[in-house]
Amino acid sequence: MSEDLSKLNLVELLDLLEPVPEPTPVSLWPQTVGWVWLGLAVLVAVAWLLYRWHRWHRANAYRREALKALALAGSDPGAVAEILRRAALSAFPRREIAGLTGEAWLAFLDRSYGGSGFSEGPGRLLAVAPYAGSGAGTASTAGLAPLAAEWVRRHRRPAKAAS
Repeated sequence: MSEDLSKLNLVELLDLLEPVPEPTPVSLWPQTVGWVWLGLAVLVAVAWLLYRWHRWHRANAYRREALKALALAGSDPGAVAEILRRAALSAFPRREIAGLTGEAWLAFLDRSYGGSGFSEGPGRLLAVAPYAGSGAGTASTAGLAPLAAEWVRRHRRPAKAAS
């Protein structure tokens, strides 16, 4: 540069500067293969968890339906008995449930949720009320609906045999 720069003002001097070269863009792609494998493993784990949640959600659909039906049925022992029977048939093998009546049915209900409210509590009404007709009193049905809802929430399905 042979020109005399002393006679230029600041703006003219700034115009003579060459622009700063832009740095190369930083890649967002992982720099090592380990991060790729970790990302794939996390993706597979999330997919597996979503699959398991979906299966659990579908497997418990009968519980949600039974709770809705119990809310609509109120304390009607005949309706409660029918809802419990449908829920049990959805959760347990038909050959074990379909033939149960009376004390055997109440014992099964107690055994499957770990309580004694059906054999010794308000659930005893389920053994006779569906067959009693419209003459059954409503005062004795006070604890039946909450007990039935508790059974629907708490009963445990049998573990499936390894195939």
